[in-house]
Amino acid sequence: MTERTTDPAAPHEPGTDPGTGSGPGREPRVVVVVAGALYDRGRLLAARRSAPAELAGRWELPGGKLEPGESPEEALVRELREELGVEVEPGERIPGEWPLKPGYVLQVWTARLLSGEPRPLEDHDALRWLTSGELDSVDWLDQDRPAVAEAALRLPAAPGAGAHG
Repeated sequence: MTERTTDPAAPHEPGTDPGTGSGPGREPRVVVVVAGALYDRGRLLAARRSAPAELAGRWELPGGKLEPGESPEEALVRELREELGVEVEPGERIPGEWPLKPGYVLQVWTARLLSGEPRPLEDHDALRWLTSGELDSVDWLDQDRPAVAEAALRLPAAPGAGAHG
């Protein structure tokens, strides 16, 4: 998931922390990170982190931070275009919200691949398409595990699955 830092030179209200929007009498702003349970031909896409160092080598559902004025679905489409070079159609939100680092929460949406072949363009060094039987074959980030379990329940059948020939 793409992480962007807050610009310390950006204008902010006096008495607030520019990174969180918190200050006297304010609730801390929670940053929503959207991730995509991207489905194609009965498989789910997993992305291996290359950065930051503490997450490198572990697997996640790709995505990134919601930008101001963006809906979660718009953020998902943008992030998957930036990170993977693909166009997707957002589906349903997977129930649940998982804490990441302080002030950040993860929300996951299903998505269908419309065009492009996913490539690891940002923050990832490998991608794998996993069938339901292969989901435990990668070391998922802890916060992604419950979302992956929910995504597995929604994993469409592979084309031709169950067909007799």
